[in-house]
Amino acid sequence: MSVTSTRQRARSARDCSTKTNKPSSSIHINRTVPREVPAKYEKTRSNIMNELQLKYGCNPNQKPARIYMKEGELPIKVIQGNPGYINLLDAFNSWQLVKELKQATGMAAATSFKHVSPAGAAVGEKLSPELKKAIFVDDIEGLDDSPIACAYARARGTDIQASFGDWAALSDVCDGVTARILSREVSDGIIAPGYTDEALEIFKNKRKGAYNVIQIDPDYVPEELESKQVFGITFEQMRNNALISTDLLDNVVTSKKEIPAFAKRDLMIALITLKYTQSNSVCYACDGMAVGIGAGQQSRIACTRLAGDKADHFFLRLHPKVLGLSFADTVKRPERNNIVDIYLSDECEQVIGEDVWQTYFSVRPERLTDEEKKAFLSTITDVSLGSDAFFPFDDNIERAFRSGVKYIAEPGGSIRSDTVIAACDRHDIAMAFTGVRLFHH
Repeated sequence: MSVTSTRQRARSARDCSTKTNKPSSSIHINRTVPREVPAKYEKTRSNIMNELQLKYGCNPNQKPARIYMKEGELPIKVIQGNPGYINLLDAFNSWQLVKELKQATGMAAATSFKHVSPAGAAVGEKLSPELKKAIFVDDIEGLDDSPIACAYARARGTDIQASFGDWAALSDVCDGVTARILSREVSDGIIAPGYTDEALEIFKNKRKGAYNVIQIDPDYVPEELESKQVFGITFEQMRNNALISTDLLDNVVTSKKEIPAFAKRDLMIALITLKYTQSNSVCYACDGMAVGIGAGQQSRIACTRLAGDKADHFFLRLHPKVLGLSFADTVKRPERNNIVDIYLSDECEQVIGEDVWQTYFSVRPERLTDEEKKAFLSTITDVSLGSDAFFPFDDNIERAFRSGVKYIAEPGGSIRSDTVIAACDRHDIAMAFTGVRLFHH
């Protein structure tokens, strides 16, 4: 059997191609209305200063499609590639996340976006040897010397499967080290305030020169009022300019009052990640990175469970049995992640069974038992958790505690806050009420 699907192999092969084609520019001022553009578009043409026409919208049948500004120029430059509608939604949301995260922490920040929500986000802390091995970047030269590369390695390593075909965003100039990480990954594009010559040279060889590379003006500030149309009806609101800072953590409502500096950093990561994640959402963060994001759930406890399960899966990648897996020489790096995922699941016999293990390993691994998983996860502690709205019941706290959570930030306001606070006190968890809801739609 093959762990990597045929579709994944095909896309990975396209993405990692080393052939080069000269990229064509995608941004242009166009004052001629295309024949297929509805007549109603013509009424707004006189106000358009800059636009980017797109191949189609969310789906191939949604034509025409474009982005434009009624006044002024678009704050981006397409250096390479031909970004699509969803690519640009990811680009603009992800850029806001990393810009705010750097402002809040003073550190280089990166995120890995998929379908308008982050799969991971992180700041530029150095990686331990174990973490490097767990997320397959232990062979990247110069990683320790590049904070922005460390940030992206962490962000993408949070949920590697979810980041397959991601959009990357960097708070700082993209250097050669970061470009080398991206060069071998399946990724749709990147947005950053700038690129070194080395990085651009590397990207020229990615996807035959069609890899999407966007440079954004870091000083661009959008208008305070934003609008969008749904079903022909225009919605208008003030932008969410809520400032996420450690000041939001001052109102600690639990018996445990102290939130140390490392936890405040991680809570900033969690809250700012949530600000740009489809609601409902919660985010577990630890060691300078989001380790579990539960996006777009209708139930708060479903968010907490989903994100907690993702966090547990991430932590288990650091188990000695996982780090000690001896892969067969024929198993390439992209496929190894899928093998680890199956190894950690209830279907591990698919890769360690008597008749199949030789396909994937040079030495047959022992099963990682449920007891071993539980024992390892019980050692995890000092995890932080953010929520975009209040926890309505204490079951969220009980689930969070099982994934090592010791610090929580949520808006407050539940009529059952007393029971939620009591659950935190039972588990020696410090919880701050921020007073700021972070719904994002």
